[in-house]
This record gives sequence, C-alpha cells and structure tokens, in this order.
Amino acid sequence: MTAAPENSTPKHTALHDEHAALGASFTDFGGWDMPLKYGSELAEHRAVRETAGLFDLSHMGEVRVAGPDAATYLNSALVGNLAAIAVGRAKYSLICAADGGIIDDLITYRLAEDVFLVVPNAGNAQTVADALIERAAGFDVEVTDQSADTSLVAVQGPNAVAILHTLVPEEQRALVSDLKYYAAEQAVIAEIPVLLARTGYTGEDGFELYVPNAEAPALWRALLAAGADHGLVPAGLASRDSLRLEAGMPLYGNELSREVTPFDAGLGPVVSFKKTEDFVGREALEARRDAPGERVLVGLRGDGRRAGRGGYAVLSGAETVGRITSGQPSPTLGYPIALAYVAPEHAAPGTRLDVDLRGKAGPFTVVELPFYRRGA
Repeated sequence: MTAAPENSTPKHTALHDEHAALGASFTDFGGWDMPLKYGSELAEHRAVRETAGLFDLSHMGEVRVAGPDAATYLNSALVGNLAAIAVGRAKYSLICAADGGIIDDLITYRLAEDVFLVVPNAGNAQTVADALIERAAGFDVEVTDQSADTSLVAVQGPNAVAILHTLVPEEQRALVSDLKYYAAEQAVIAEIPVLLARTGYTGEDGFELYVPNAEAPALWRALLAAGADHGLVPAGLASRDSLRLEAGMPLYGNELSREVTPFDAGLGPVVSFKKTEDFVGREALEARRDAPGERVLVGLRGDGRRAGRGGYAVLSGAETVGRITSGQPSPTLGYPIALAYVAPEHAAPGTRLDVDLRGKAGPFTVVELPFYRRGA
C-alpha cells in the first residue's frame, strides 16, 4: 500500500462517516483514510464471490478530457489506441514515461465523440492528472481534474444486477442487464443520476457508479438497504486485495511501477504500435518489444500451506530467480497463491520452484493466470 507523505493527514472520502458508523477499521492507502474491513475480511471476500459486496472507491482519480482533439491527444498521452473506443465503451490502458516505465494503469471511458473520462489509481491520481495536463500542450483539448468532486462506489458479485434492478426506474432495467463489460451509460439509481459502468477489480460481475460527492452518502445507504435481501455487505480494501489477486489483476506499487515496462508485466498487447501518434514512451517501447526481457510476471500456486508474501525470494535450487510481488492464502481456492517476477527460463506453467518462507524453502508451481475465473 502507498503511504502518505510524512506528517500529512490522510484525506477522507465523502463516505467516511458512513464507514465509521458501520464500525470499519481504517487504513492509510494512497494518502486516504480508507476502510480496511468492517468485520471479517474473509466474510467480505466470500460475499463478493457468492452474493455481493459494496466498495467505496472514491479515492480513485477522475480526469475529464474534452475537445476536438480529445481522441488524438489521448493516443499521444497513453500507450493504447483510445481513438478506437466506441462511444459508451471503455478501455484498459497505461500511461508511461519516456523510458517506457509505467506511471500508472488506468481505465478510459468514451462518454461522447469528443469527451473521455480517465480513471487513474488513488496513489497516482495527482501524478497522472499533472502528466495529462502537461501532455495536452498543442492540442485543442481541455483536461479537467474532477477527482476532488467525484465519488465512486462499486457493487460487485453475482447478485449485482438484481440489486440494481430494485433501484432503477422500470424502463432502465434492461439497461442494467444488457450493459456490456467495459461499457458505461448514464442511469438513475435510487433517484440519483450516475455514470454506471460495468467494470471492476474483483473477477466478478459488477458495476462502478460515479456520482458527485454530495450524492454519495444517499447512494451508499440506498445500495446497502436494497442489497440487504441479496446478501450484500460493505467490503473493505483487505478483501478487495485478495479478490484482485485471485483474479490475477496487477496492483500499482506491487506488480507495476516506474521500473516495470508493459512487456515485463505481460501487458504488451495493451501497447498499440499500429496507431500513428508518437505517444510518450513509444521509442523506448519499440526498442524493448523485440528484446528479450530479464523478468516475466507469473502466477505461483503453493503446494504447501504457507503463503509467500511480497518481497519473498523465488528460488530454483539454491539460486534466487525472482521475487514475489503479491501473495497470500486464497480464500476461494484454499491454497496459497502469489504473483512474482521470475527469470524467463523459469516462467513456463508447470515449472516447480521454491519460495524462501523466512528461511525455509516452500514448494510452489508456476500456473497460468488468472488463478480464479468466474464460472469456471
């Protein structure tokens, strides 16, 4: 987790009082005082897998990009082909530095032909907003950081559709059911206008709802009330982390960083070399594309009961061949799992390796990602 600057006071989301009233335990994440859990993080994890969980993600950033050059500009600022997104759809992408290192991973929604919403991670929100503003020079585009005024809540789990159906007008039920994955539409939830997106970070079906801060508490309470008969529980960052790890999704600061390129992280397909724009990092990434890498991000399944944790060495015999970036016991699968960077010659699925579990070697096997797949 990203620590706040020394002597700084963590910021509060518009839902902080709601979390406190529910008895949440808080933690500093990216400079924000966020709910870690409300009771049992294991119960919250299982609720998302089996029924539904409600998350406050208001610490994430929101940057609006609008103007005639919006698509061309984003194609120059980010590594993906954002101009190819249809209105109402979204795309996962990266913003990189000139040397190809990852500044952040993010989702971009195309709200209209010349209007986009870029959503960076909490700890990088200001850095990304500043970079996007700087990279807008010379383009007919307006870049507006709306992070401080916007709240984001997520309903994740098998019962997400049923819960939202109880809160939307009758004529919008089909909108909820038919909304495609990585798509967004304007909707009305509990009589509150929202941007409704079918995205998430848990490996389950679900939705993310963007609203002005003033509307967030009423929306949160309405979702909790409507979800009571559908097994919905408030869920904190602890369960969010175990859920995303099972789904094999990277976390900035763990799997992704300025020292990591998209190719290291297995995100090479996110980079579009077919687009004509000279995006930031293009030259470095073109050089890296055809060069053998020194490390590969892999999944590891523990063959024993002890879990590897971030920073633990990965071994082949007595040789250190990599290092874990994220690891813990999987509540859903019942065995330890981890993401790790290892040397390419040890990256093939089925490769047997060890992890240094505080002085004792524990057996692990390289497996294909994700560890957990909904419906599998």
